[in-house]
Amino acid sequence: LFLQFVFHMYTTGFTLLNGNGTVKAEEYSLQQKQLCYSMGAISYAACIGALPLVFMNRYTLKSSVMQLVIKKLLPVPLLGLMSAFTVMVARSPEFENGIEVMDRNGKVVGVSQKAGEKAVEETAVSRAVLFGTTFFLPPVLMHFVERAKLAKTPQTLALARMLVTMSVLAGMLPVSLSMFPQCGEIKRADLEPEIQSSTEETELFYNRGV
Repeated sequence: LFLQFVFHMYTTGFTLLNGNGTVKAEEYSLQQKQLCYSMGAISYAACIGALPLVFMNRYTLKSSVMQLVIKKLLPVPLLGLMSAFTVMVARSPEFENGIEVMDRNGKVVGVSQKAGEKAVEETAVSRAVLFGTTFFLPPVLMHFVERAKLAKTPQTLALARMLVTMSVLAGMLPVSLSMFPQCGEIKRADLEPEIQSSTEETELFYNRGV
């Protein structure tokens, strides 16, 4: 539970600091309400992430199939979903209040809730893919390392596991960041009527955040 809490606290803090910088209402600039929502999301995500192991220990499940499902398979989608969930909560002011949309010359046309929703959804998906894949691939790769008997001592096995995890994370980081462009595009027809009437551009742009 503690490790899950620390993990989600770090990723949520990163999300808060690297979201879209638009401030429509001054009180939404990383203020108390947003921090309270984020702490609630962190606590909820940590509890959900730790639930499978707590459940297994509580009911002393010794079946090899159940242990495989609860310890290896179930945490993967849970971590991905909870990572996306914390992004959605931490950056909720962006789709509640909107973010700036610009034309091709960088001129701000207006503030759009629809663009905010799109930016947050794209970031949530990329975060889920990053951590879900990083949590899933290392155990699979380590299974083949153990079968091939490439690591013959516990120390070597621990080192191999660390190297594999770091390699997967380093490889997935640019993949997740490149899933959606940093400068996102949205069609004028998909935006609010007041923005549609203020420009003739067919496509507008927004900063997605990280």
